[in-house]
Amino acid sequence: MAPPRPRRAHNNARRTYSAGTRSAGAGQVGRGGAHSRFTVVRVLLVVLLCLAGGKLVVVQAFEAEALSQSAERQRVTPIDIPAQRGSIVDRNGTKLAFSVETRTLSVNLKRMRQDWAEFAQKNPEKGQNFETRAAAAARFIAAKLPGKTSERELLDLFHKPQDFTFLVNDIEPSIAEEITSKENFPEISKEVRSKREYPGGPLAANVVGFASWNMENPDVSKHNLNGRVGLESLRDNDLAGTPGRRLVDTAAGNDALVIPGSQRELQPATPGSDLELTLDADVQYELQRRLTDYVRKTRAKGGSAVIMDARTGEVYALANDKTFDPNDINTRTNELMNNRAVTTPFEPGSVNKIVTAAAAVEFGLTTPEAVQSVPGSLKVADHTVRDAWEHGTQNFTTTGIFAKSSNVGTLLLAQKVGEERFAEMLTRFGLGKRTGIGLPGESPGSVPPRNQWSGTTFGNLPIGQGLSMTVVQMAGMYQAIANNGLRVPPRIVEAKVNPDGTRVPEPAPEAVQVVSPQTANTVKDMLRAVTQKGKGQNSGTAPMAAVEGYQISGKTGTGQQVDPRTGGYSDSLYNITFAGMLPADNPRFVVGIRLDAPEATLPNGHSAGPLFHDVASYLAQRFQIPLSDQPAPVVPLVLS
Repeated sequence: MAPPRPRRAHNNARRTYSAGTRSAGAGQVGRGGAHSRFTVVRVLLVVLLCLAGGKLVVVQAFEAEALSQSAERQRVTPIDIPAQRGSIVDRNGTKLAFSVETRTLSVNLKRMRQDWAEFAQKNPEKGQNFETRAAAAARFIAAKLPGKTSERELLDLFHKPQDFTFLVNDIEPSIAEEITSKENFPEISKEVRSKREYPGGPLAANVVGFASWNMENPDVSKHNLNGRVGLESLRDNDLAGTPGRRLVDTAAGNDALVIPGSQRELQPATPGSDLELTLDADVQYELQRRLTDYVRKTRAKGGSAVIMDARTGEVYALANDKTFDPNDINTRTNELMNNRAVTTPFEPGSVNKIVTAAAAVEFGLTTPEAVQSVPGSLKVADHTVRDAWEHGTQNFTTTGIFAKSSNVGTLLLAQKVGEERFAEMLTRFGLGKRTGIGLPGESPGSVPPRNQWSGTTFGNLPIGQGLSMTVVQMAGMYQAIANNGLRVPPRIVEAKVNPDGTRVPEPAPEAVQVVSPQTANTVKDMLRAVTQKGKGQNSGTAPMAAVEGYQISGKTGTGQQVDPRTGGYSDSLYNITFAGMLPADNPRFVVGIRLDAPEATLPNGHSAGPLFHDVASYLAQRFQIPLSDQPAPVVPLVLS
């Protein structure tokens, strides 16, 4: 049997194999080219990844902080949080100054010009550009703030050659919100501000002063009110508080557009402290009103007055006839803001005779009833001193010398005291030194140094010439006599109230025992005769200062002013003064008054006694001061 024949498939397989071999050879060449290209790409990717990795290392290792800060600056904006400024209140809690929250409008002019120039270029058909936008904004804002600004004023601000400007200050928050809303003018920014309110206007303005936001130099204020004059300035650190700080995210390229919900507080604002004053707003009002009227009636150049607690030295009222309204910027002149009651000393005249009276009694040199032989004139060195009225040698009681205000009699007593003891007494009364009342610009007045006294110096000082004092210093001398010889320096701030409500009283002033209580009571009783109305020559110099039902002690003064043309003492310009105690038998208040050159030819133009009477009568009624147990006795002043 023959073996089987091989299958055709076998041959086909060979052919397939051959064909496959040829095909495989061609395919091998193709895969080699692709492989080369893949290798190149892979190498390039590796290089790129290396470069990127290297850059990443550089960025992360060396530039990360700088880039982070740069990115943060582009979107994070720090904003100050204004601190609530403390209030200033009187002794009864009546507000003399307080703050309310307001807004200030501002605009980045550079950005506004750029944005609207781009808008006009991209949208020429709309006919809108910076000029039309500024005009629309000015018109809209002026309509919302009638009387506060005008369209013309706003247009001028929009066209200032600067990159930035403030537009309007002290705007109600709701109105500012409407103006700067997205629907109106979002390119205009609003900033939180505080506006200082003075509900009494000129009431105690020279004491309180004023505070405002520094529109001319915003970097100084740091979004807080700044005290400019008065207590607002002197106690600015107490009142101002400490601003806080917060961060907000803003839209790229526009710090004015705050991203909602992005605010985060870094440090809260700390409110300022309140100040409690010793002033009584009602008493202050009456003193200002009555002083201003009296200055006008006597045609004086000006006047100042003070009401002081006889025991504590607390100032209930401190007034000048000329003052300003802190709410009215047009009244904020240097002349009107000057608190002359503490800044402007004057030669007081005979009110200074209290120094001689106190020294003569304290050193046992006289008594109220002792009789002094007083000539009509007295020569001191090369200067002759005379009394205000012509008289020959007369017998005065010591009380009469001061009640009649005899210059010659006063100098005779001063010579008994002696220059050294008299100089010591001036120091005890605090003359030539600031009282420390707690107000800015206080003058110490002037007293010639003892080693510079000339032959005529001791002929001037005892009668109130050749030295100067403020009306506060003058009243302080009489406070010492009213307070059993203990001088308590005046003060006008009672306490500071911190934001947490803790009350911090001002440090108590250091009291000075000027004379003994016995001497003080003796001098006080002698000075009752100044207001007595007796027969003949037994009337004092100011019976018009008397108050019915009360004993009054006081002293008049007429101090010659220096004539600016000649440099010597004037025969027509005088400081008219009065200092008095109410009531003399149990002093509650001391009142000091100074009139600057009133016309002596007019009724009351030569005396401040009537003004003291009006002020003392008001105080007696206002505080329901009990009547004196008995009227002051009428005592002999000049013996025939």
